[in-house]
Amino acid sequence: MPELPELEVVCEVLQRRVVGHTLDAVNLFQPGAAIVVRDLTASRFDVAVASATIDAVSRRGKFVIFSLVKPYASVYLAINPKLTGRLQLATPADKKLPKTHLICSLSGGLELRYVDQKTMGQLYLTSDLSQVPDYAGLGPEPFDVSLDQFRERLHPYRGEIKGVLVRGEFIAGIGNAYADEILWAAKIHPYRKRTALTADEIERLYHAMQSTLRDATDKVRAEMGEAIHREPRDFLNVHMKSDEPCPRCGTPISLIGANQRITNFCRSCQPGGLIKGM
Repeated sequence: MPELPELEVVCEVLQRRVVGHTLDAVNLFQPGAAIVVRDLTASRFDVAVASATIDAVSRRGKFVIFSLVKPYASVYLAINPKLTGRLQLATPADKKLPKTHLICSLSGGLELRYVDQKTMGQLYLTSDLSQVPDYAGLGPEPFDVSLDQFRERLHPYRGEIKGVLVRGEFIAGIGNAYADEILWAAKIHPYRKRTALTADEIERLYHAMQSTLRDATDKVRAEMGEAIHREPRDFLNVHMKSDEPCPRCGTPISLIGANQRITNFCRSCQPGGLIKGM
């Protein structure tokens, strides 16, 4: 699932490559497009966005937001890629990837494509972003929160700390992969209860969140280039590194599957917590 580091770089590339261009044509490929495309404007999606100019591209949490303008009208295209959704920049001659649901032909000659192997993501066309599910309730961005604000926002939660980190209403943009990385950097077990964390551990968690996400964004930027459909994650320390040696102490990385979520951590560097099974 693309998270803040990947989507931040995707937006940087799109800001350079597509802002100012017009959507000359929009092609939807059924049946997948009928599942992923949600038109909240009560107009036909392809007609509503055709001939619109891309005025801006931004990220909010794990959403990519396109601001589209037409004479006397403007709308947003909000993309929540979820597990396998990806945007791709391509030329018309490039082979269409499997499960390509949308192709937008741009005035500069490029195509912007949406690909989703599991057809789980959603594309919302709306004039009001508050209508988009899960958008209005998003918490602040990680880099917009001070340590005191982080402590204050964390206080109401009482459950396992990894489950708190991935809640978009707590802090926007963190998912399963980077929650594992943040907790490893902070040396905190993912199943520790928030109420069991000391003040020093909470401060360590805050700084780990900041440094992990910044460092990961830099590494994704270097490895992804402009191939925005890729998700480079070889540099991760623990996530999806089961049985590999911990980069810090050499202990094999543990894997726990719970609540339909894979969690990786180091039992030596991140002691404690309720173990739910191997």
